[in-house]
Amino acid sequence: MIDIPILATERLRLTALAERHFNDYAVMLADPDSTRWIGDGQPLDRTNAWRSLAMLIGHWQLRGYGMWALELKATGEFIGRAGLLHPEGWPDVEMGWMLKPEHRHHGYATEAGLTILDYAWNQLHLQRVISLVRVGNEASDRVAERLGGEHIEDIDFFGSDNHVFAYYPPHRDFRRHAFA
Repeated sequence: MIDIPILATERLRLTALAERHFNDYAVMLADPDSTRWIGDGQPLDRTNAWRSLAMLIGHWQLRGYGMWALELKATGEFIGRAGLLHPEGWPDVEMGWMLKPEHRHHGYATEAGLTILDYAWNQLHLQRVISLVRVGNEASDRVAERLGGEHIEDIDFFGSDNHVFAYYPPHRDFRRHAFA
């Protein structure tokens, strides 16, 4: 089994998703406001939330990277998830985030995203990461822009229109010409 690293920011601890997060995770995925921009946009019942959690944990074993649970350092409270995914059928390694409604608009997604990108460049040595942001999700568009994402195209992804934001390592210029 792979050891999932623990990352820290000023306010957050990024740690392995685990069964202890499940109740809060299931509540987050049952909330239509939380799920409207991911997957088919529908909330998940507990059974499907469990499957989602298991998939995210298994992704670490299959790819060597994945999603972390986001916890407030001060209290240990679970506030969401963020990390890197590249399941079958994805166009590239994607950085994504989801926060419980009461923890949105506090800069947590940006704070976690900067740490995740640093991990992608310096530990995984990736040359590009993308975010797929469903058209209409202006809040996530703004997060991607704050993280330095370049809106490179729009694609139909599993039946919905998405902005594709690309991130590149700061120490090299791998922009478009390297992926044309």
